[in-house]
Amino acid sequence: MAADTAKHYKFINSKTGYVIYYYTINEPLNTDEAKAELEKIKAKVATENSLFADTIYWEEIKEER
Repeated sequence: MAADTAKHYKFINSKTGYVIYYYTINEPLNTDEAKAELEKIKAKVATENSLFADTIYWEEIKEER
């Protein structure tokens, strides 16, 4: 597990604009696998925060150099 393969994401409540969860994918996944993993986490975050899943979206956190 190389540090440069890790991708960091933030889950945002679209109604408030606030970040409500951070998540890291440590292993390299193809686009479909990553999306499936992120959708699973989105559902978990929605349930834990009593929100509709459609209210939450994710963004990859990019490092600026």
